[in-house]
Amino acid sequence: MVRWSSHNSAPKNVEQGSVSIHFPPLPGQDSPLRWGGKAFDELPIVHIKATYNNTHIQLTDSAGQSMVRTSCGTEGFKNIKKSTPVAAQTAAISAAAKATAKGVRFVRVVVKGLGPGRQSAIKGLTMAGLEVVSITDNTPVPHNGCRPRKARRM
Repeated sequence: MVRWSSHNSAPKNVEQGSVSIHFPPLPGQDSPLRWGGKAFDELPIVHIKATYNNTHIQLTDSAGQSMVRTSCGTEGFKNIKKSTPVAAQTAAISAAAKATAKGVRFVRVVVKGLGPGRQSAIKGLTMAGLEVVSITDNTPVPHNGCRPRKARRM
């Protein structure tokens, strides 16, 4: 319990009985948590790049070596249909099926981009049987870098 004193603005910790609060360690710290016998840092990573025209999905091991790679175009979608959430979900289901064939069950997900296939790609991974341990958004944000493209007028 934290008590505030009127004389100083710093909180004081007060112990009451045998109550203690335990916070689990953050991902990346040394942790007793295991997923399929692997620590968090040893889990495979699914990289999802969702652009406005396509969605690329790549599974790498913890060292960065590619295990599975697929996209909406390689799944048979052409032209404007590549940019749909249905295409991203289909590509994710295909990638997850290939991953489970290689013995992968637990994954970390890193999402990059603002395309329409962001959410549906993650949903496709879970639908196909992969268990997502964490989701990280790694979308690059410019600090007033290049000028953005003009807005479409329809």
